[in-house]
Amino acid sequence: MAVKVLDESLGKIVLIKIKGGKMIRGALQGFDQHMNLSLDNAEEVSEDGKSSTLGTLIVRGDNIIMISPPSS
Repeated sequence: MAVKVLDESLGKIVLIKIKGGKMIRGALQGFDQHMNLSLDNAEEVSEDGKSSTLGTLIVRGDNIIMISPPSS
Protein backbone atom coordinates (compact mmCIF):
# COMPACT_ATOMS: atom_id res chain seq x y z
CA MET A 1 0.00 0.00 0.00
CA ALA A 2 2.66 2.53 1.01
CA VAL A 3 4.82 1.68 -2.01
CA LYS A 4 1.85 2.25 -4.33
CA VAL A 5 1.21 5.69 -2.80
CA LEU A 6 4.90 6.60 -3.13
CA ASP A 7 4.96 5.34 -6.74
CA GLU A 8 1.99 7.56 -7.57
CA SER A 9 3.69 10.52 -5.82
CA LEU A 10 6.92 10.38 -7.86
CA GLY A 11 7.65 13.77 -9.39
CA LYS A 12 5.01 15.44 -7.21
CA ILE A 13 5.28 17.57 -4.07
CA VAL A 14 5.02 15.63 -0.81
CA LEU A 15 5.04 16.85 2.79
CA ILE A 16 7.17 14.87 5.23
CA LYS A 17 7.26 15.10 9.02
CA ILE A 18 10.52 13.88 10.53
CA LYS A 19 11.69 13.16 14.07
CA GLY A 20 12.21 16.35 16.02
CA GLY A 21 9.01 17.82 14.61
CA LYS A 22 10.47 19.31 11.42
CA MET A 23 8.31 19.43 8.29
CA ILE A 24 9.93 19.14 4.87
CA ARG A 25 8.23 19.71 1.53
CA GLY A 26 9.73 18.74 -1.81
CA ALA A 27 9.32 16.90 -5.10
CA LEU A 28 9.68 13.16 -4.57
CA GLN A 29 12.37 11.89 -6.95
CA GLY A 30 12.75 8.36 -5.65
CA PHE A 31 12.66 5.93 -2.73
CA ASP A 32 13.96 2.51 -1.74
CA GLN A 33 12.82 -0.49 0.32
CA HIS A 34 13.94 1.27 3.55
CA MET A 35 11.69 4.27 2.75
CA ASN A 36 14.73 6.49 2.25
CA LEU A 37 13.40 9.36 0.14
CA SER A 38 15.12 11.52 -2.45
CA LEU A 39 13.60 15.01 -2.66
CA ASP A 40 14.31 17.80 -5.11
CA ASN A 41 13.66 21.51 -4.42
CA ALA A 42 13.17 20.60 -0.76
CA GLU A 43 12.34 23.23 1.82
CA GLU A 44 11.84 23.15 5.56
CA VAL A 45 8.42 24.52 6.48
CA SER A 46 8.07 26.10 9.91
CA GLU A 47 4.82 26.23 11.87
CA ASP A 48 4.36 29.93 11.10
CA GLY A 49 4.30 29.11 7.38
CA LYS A 50 7.78 30.40 6.56
CA SER A 51 10.09 28.15 4.57
CA SER A 52 13.83 27.85 4.07
CA THR A 53 15.34 26.28 0.97
CA LEU A 54 17.28 23.04 1.39
CA GLY A 55 17.70 21.98 -2.26
CA THR A 56 18.21 18.30 -3.12
CA LEU A 57 17.86 16.09 -0.06
CA ILE A 58 17.97 12.45 0.99
CA VAL A 59 15.78 11.69 4.01
CA ARG A 60 16.54 8.46 5.88
CA GLY A 61 13.48 6.29 6.25
CA ASP A 62 13.98 5.70 9.98
CA ASN A 63 13.67 9.46 10.60
CA ILE A 64 10.30 9.77 8.88
CA ILE A 65 7.17 9.96 11.04
CA MET A 66 4.64 10.82 8.32
CA ILE A 67 4.46 11.26 4.55
CA SER A 68 1.57 13.25 3.12
CA PRO A 69 1.03 12.51 -0.59
CA PRO A 70 -0.10 15.24 -2.98
CA SER A 71 -3.81 16.00 -3.09
CA SER A 72 -5.26 14.72 -6.35
